[in-house]
Amino acid sequence: MSTTRANERKSFEFRLDPQSGVPVYRQIIDQVMGGMAAGRLAGGHQLPTVRQVAVDLEINPNTVVRAYRELEIRGVLETQQGTGTFISQQKVKRDDLERQRQLSQLVGEFVSRAGAAGFSVGDLVEQLHDRQSETQKNRR
Repeated sequence: MSTTRANERKSFEFRLDPQSGVPVYRQIIDQVMGGMAAGRLAGGHQLPTVRQVAVDLEINPNTVVRAYRELEIRGVLETQQGTGTFISQQKVKRDDLERQRQLSQLVGEFVSRAGAAGFSVGDLVEQLHDRQSETQKNRR
Protein backbone atom coordinates (compact mmCIF):
# COMPACT_ATOMS: atom_id res chain seq x y z
CA MET A 1 0.00 0.00 0.00
CA SER A 2 1.38 3.44 -0.92
CA THR A 3 2.08 6.12 1.69
CA THR A 4 -0.69 8.30 0.24
CA ARG A 5 -3.22 5.50 0.66
CA ALA A 6 -2.06 4.83 4.21
CA ASN A 7 -2.48 8.51 5.08
CA GLU A 8 -5.94 8.59 3.51
CA ARG A 9 -6.99 5.68 5.68
CA LYS A 10 -5.68 7.33 8.86
CA SER A 11 -8.83 8.41 10.63
CA PHE A 12 -9.52 11.99 11.64
CA GLU A 13 -10.04 12.23 15.40
CA PHE A 14 -12.49 14.59 17.03
CA ARG A 15 -11.94 16.05 20.47
CA LEU A 16 -14.49 17.77 22.67
CA ASP A 17 -14.02 20.63 25.09
CA PRO A 18 -16.87 20.37 27.61
CA GLN A 19 -15.74 23.64 29.24
CA SER A 20 -16.08 25.71 26.05
CA GLY A 21 -19.82 26.32 26.19
CA VAL A 22 -19.97 25.51 22.47
CA PRO A 23 -22.57 22.85 21.60
CA VAL A 24 -21.04 19.47 20.75
CA TYR A 25 -22.45 19.35 17.21
CA ARG A 26 -20.92 22.79 16.59
CA GLN A 27 -17.53 21.62 17.87
CA ILE A 28 -17.63 18.75 15.37
CA ILE A 29 -18.47 21.14 12.52
CA ASP A 30 -15.72 23.54 13.60
CA GLN A 31 -13.15 20.75 13.75
CA VAL A 32 -13.98 19.56 10.24
CA MET A 33 -13.75 23.11 8.90
CA GLY A 34 -10.54 23.71 10.87
CA GLY A 35 -9.06 20.45 9.60
CA MET A 36 -9.74 21.56 6.06
CA ALA A 37 -8.26 25.01 6.67
CA ALA A 38 -5.13 23.46 8.19
CA GLY A 39 -4.73 21.00 5.34
CA ARG A 40 -5.29 17.89 7.48
CA LEU A 41 -8.55 17.17 5.64
CA ALA A 42 -8.88 17.43 1.88
CA GLY A 43 -11.34 16.43 -0.80
CA GLY A 44 -11.91 12.69 -0.77
CA HIS A 45 -10.75 12.17 2.84
CA GLN A 46 -13.06 9.77 4.67
CA LEU A 47 -14.40 10.77 8.08
CA PRO A 48 -15.14 8.28 10.83
CA THR A 49 -18.63 6.81 10.86
CA VAL A 50 -21.38 8.40 12.92
CA ARG A 51 -21.34 5.39 15.20
CA GLN A 52 -17.55 5.51 15.66
CA VAL A 53 -17.56 9.22 16.52
CA ALA A 54 -20.43 8.73 18.97
CA VAL A 55 -18.62 5.84 20.69
CA ASP A 56 -15.26 7.64 20.78
CA LEU A 57 -16.71 10.86 22.20
CA GLU A 58 -19.33 9.13 24.34
CA ILE A 59 -22.16 11.18 22.84
CA ASN A 60 -25.53 10.51 21.26
CA PRO A 61 -25.23 9.45 17.59
CA ASN A 62 -27.95 11.99 16.71
CA THR A 63 -25.50 14.76 17.65
CA VAL A 64 -23.00 13.47 15.08
CA VAL A 65 -25.78 13.05 12.50
CA ARG A 66 -26.77 16.69 13.06
CA ALA A 67 -23.21 17.92 12.51
CA TYR A 68 -22.62 15.74 9.44
CA ARG A 69 -26.01 16.72 7.97
CA GLU A 70 -25.27 20.44 8.38
CA LEU A 71 -21.90 19.96 6.69
CA GLU A 72 -23.63 18.08 3.85
CA ILE A 73 -26.10 20.93 3.39
CA ARG A 74 -23.17 23.36 3.16
CA GLY A 75 -21.60 21.14 0.51
CA VAL A 76 -18.60 20.28 2.68
CA LEU A 77 -19.38 16.56 3.07
CA GLU A 78 -20.76 13.87 0.80
CA THR A 79 -22.28 10.68 2.16
CA GLN A 80 -22.16 7.61 -0.03
CA GLN A 81 -24.53 4.91 1.19
CA GLY A 82 -22.60 1.82 2.21
CA THR A 83 -19.22 3.48 1.68
CA GLY A 84 -18.98 6.34 4.18
CA THR A 85 -18.81 10.08 4.63
CA PHE A 86 -16.18 12.01 2.72
CA ILE A 87 -14.92 15.57 2.41
CA SER A 88 -16.42 16.93 -0.80
CA GLN A 89 -14.15 17.38 -3.81
CA GLN A 90 -16.00 20.60 -4.65
CA LYS A 91 -14.90 23.90 -3.18
CA VAL A 92 -17.54 25.48 -0.96
CA LYS A 93 -18.40 28.92 -2.27
CA ARG A 94 -19.30 31.68 0.15
CA ASP A 95 -19.67 35.31 -0.68
CA ASP A 96 -16.97 37.62 0.66
CA LEU A 97 -19.26 39.33 3.18
CA GLU A 98 -20.37 36.02 4.74
CA ARG A 99 -16.80 34.78 4.78
CA GLN A 100 -15.56 37.92 6.52
CA ARG A 101 -18.42 37.80 9.04
CA GLN A 102 -17.67 34.19 9.89
CA LEU A 103 -13.95 34.84 10.27
CA SER A 104 -14.60 37.85 12.50
CA GLN A 105 -16.90 35.76 14.69
CA LEU A 106 -14.33 32.97 14.98
CA VAL A 107 -11.53 35.38 15.86
CA GLY A 108 -13.71 37.06 18.48
CA GLU A 109 -14.58 33.73 20.10
CA PHE A 110 -10.97 32.59 19.93
CA VAL A 111 -9.60 35.76 21.54
CA SER A 112 -12.29 35.66 24.25
CA ARG A 113 -11.62 32.03 25.16
CA ALA A 114 -7.87 32.57 25.15
CA GLY A 115 -8.19 35.70 27.28
CA ALA A 116 -10.33 33.83 29.80
CA ALA A 117 -7.54 31.23 30.00
CA GLY A 118 -4.95 33.93 30.66
CA PHE A 119 -3.39 34.24 27.20
CA SER A 120 -2.68 37.50 25.38
CA VAL A 121 -3.31 38.28 21.72
CA GLY A 122 0.47 38.20 21.28
CA ASP A 123 0.53 34.64 22.62
CA LEU A 124 -2.13 33.71 20.08
CA VAL A 125 -0.29 35.32 17.18
CA GLU A 126 2.90 33.50 18.11
CA GLN A 127 1.12 30.13 18.26
CA LEU A 128 -0.69 30.79 14.97
CA HIS A 129 2.60 31.61 13.32
CA ASP A 130 4.13 28.39 14.67
CA ARG A 131 1.10 26.41 13.46
CA GLN A 132 1.34 27.97 10.01
CA SER A 133 5.03 27.06 9.77
CA GLU A 134 4.25 23.51 10.93
CA THR A 135 1.44 23.14 8.39
CA GLN A 136 3.64 24.39 5.55
CA LYS A 137 6.39 21.98 6.57
CA ASN A 138 3.92 19.05 6.58
CA ARG A 139 2.68 19.89 3.09
CA ARG A 140 6.16 19.50 1.60
